Amino acid sequence: MQCMNRENVLNLRSFWQIQIVGWCCFYLFNLLESIHNFLTQRVSIWEQTVPIFFMFLGSCALHPFCRRLLRQSQSWIAFELKAAAAAMVTSIPVAGAACLILESFGHVPWHALVAVSMWSCFILFIWCSLYFSIQQWQQSSEERERLLRAESEVREARLLALRYQLNPHFLFNSLNAVSTLVLDGNAPAATRMLAQIGDLLRTSLDSEVTAEVTLSQELAFTEGYLAIEQTRLGERLRIDMAVPFETRDALVPSMLLQPLVENAVRYGVAPLIEGGWIAIKSALNADRLRIVIGNSGRRGEGEQKKNGNGIGLGNTAERLKTLYGADFEFSLGWPEAGGCEVVLELPLRRTRNLLEVSPCVL
Repeated sequence: MQCMNRENVLNLRSFWQIQIVGWCCFYLFNLLESIHNFLTQRVSIWEQTVPIFFMFLGSCALHPFCRRLLRQSQSWIAFELKAAAAAMVTSIPVAGAACLILESFGHVPWHALVAVSMWSCFILFIWCSLYFSIQQWQQSSEERERLLRAESEVREARLLALRYQLNPHFLFNSLNAVSTLVLDGNAPAATRMLAQIGDLLRTSLDSEVTAEVTLSQELAFTEGYLAIEQTRLGERLRIDMAVPFETRDALVPSMLLQPLVENAVRYGVAPLIEGGWIAIKSALNADRLRIVIGNSGRRGEGEQKKNGNGIGLGNTAERLKTLYGADFEFSLGWPEAGGCEVVLELPLRRTRNLLEVSPCVL
């Protein structure tokens, strides 16, 4: 209630500012237009001032009426017809008062009364139309802002839901790996892995939940995950990172790399007796950020993953679509040189760029 009252006060203040400035500009325009009459026909400024002053008072009297019409959600035609009738009724006392003042409360010629009434009626009708147009524009602007805010909130909620979907998925796979180490009798490695999982989850929970993070933050989280996998796989997992400094402050979706790297380890390294490699590379291409995650997997394993054995690729594609619309590239392929790779191309956005990104009626 207090918020609505404050908004009403601000809207009313805005109305009076526009009202006073508008009528002052109209008054000055009339004075400039009548300079010739002032010089040749000895028309006084007083004769221009009095009618405009009473028309100003007439517009103030019409304000509650126009405001009530807007609250009734009148159509444009209905509003204009009622505004014309109200302007005509209001123009009669406005013209009478102006003419009485100009004639010093003496005899008022009927032709002068008719002329001032018609002029007042026309100006007040224009005022009502302007008021209606400004209010309609303001309401449509506020409605667009509300829709944009609602769409933004829905988008953020969807991104967070997709991110939270990954946490239990990662935890389930990691605990399965610990279970395997325990069954193999490798208690020291299982203990070390549990400590690493705890550190990684603590980092995930302690960090602020945002739709985007810097590539360096995402790499730090991914390196924590790879440390867990190296505890499990040992020398069977080889890691190669080529991430230039100029790409590290670029923004990427939160938890973008970890599920992709998890897929690469699970299907490109773990099934191979001799083990394999994981490569993470990044580069800038004009206003695009290119990230490539490669692994030593064979084509069969990659196709199996693509067909849906897990949620990593599908979840990533859904989050990229939610965040960037169609302005991204995301593909899975098998280069002629061997292995499997996921290629991402995203709009280049940096952290420093973030520092530069029921309506009341008056």
